[in-house]
Amino acid sequence: MNLEEVLNYRRSVRVYDREKDIDTDKVRHCIELATLAPNSSNMQLWEFYHITTPALIEKMAVACLDQKAVSTAPELVVFVTRQDLYKKRAKSIIDFERGNIRRNSPKERQEKRIKDRELYYGTLMPFLYARFFGILGLFRKLLTGIVGLFRPMVRQVSESDMRAVVQKTCGLAAQTFMIAMADEGYDTCPLEGFDSKRVKKLLRLPRGAGINMVISCGVRKGNEGIWGERFRVPFEEVYHKI
Repeated sequence: MNLEEVLNYRRSVRVYDREKDIDTDKVRHCIELATLAPNSSNMQLWEFYHITTPALIEKMAVACLDQKAVSTAPELVVFVTRQDLYKKRAKSIIDFERGNIRRNSPKERQEKRIKDRELYYGTLMPFLYARFFGILGLFRKLLTGIVGLFRPMVRQVSESDMRAVVQKTCGLAAQTFMIAMADEGYDTCPLEGFDSKRVKKLLRLPRGAGINMVISCGVRKGNEGIWGERFRVPFEEVYHKI
């Protein structure tokens, strides 16, 4: 399929055919492709939990409000946000960029570019992603508000704003995964109807982790798997050419 065919094929499938298995290695590869999704400042504050064990899927179905999209699925992928890993990920990027710049940048620009990356990922990113009961976010809002009087500034820097950034980034990975799955001829359903506390407990996630969405995977059960024709708001209502 070409891209347009893949996008038209992809539907949110609510019931899977239990007699049709899917290739776990192919699902894993689609998750690997999801890591190529664009993300804010390349921080990659995400993790992916690929669930293939029937017993755990049964428990997940309960945590997902007994939806058939989970109870009939042969596999699940849980997209998890890890804002708490911002220091580790920033350090990894700095370590990579030092070598990347020396391999690919003109020699006379290397030192400046390395210093820029070290400042960005060593100081700015930790400053933006740090959390402390909302206090740090308020300080960032105040600071950007003052600086913004004199020049354009990114103003979405509160702690809730940064959580939204992490969620959006993870959502891009989830969409990339679903497109990759459709290209394999597999079906998915992104779910936001779940008990996040129970899901975190089942996956043994740390307190700083968050659940972005649960995506069920399988092969649709005929017409029962999808809810009739696809509805979209008329394009003219959402498209604005300026």
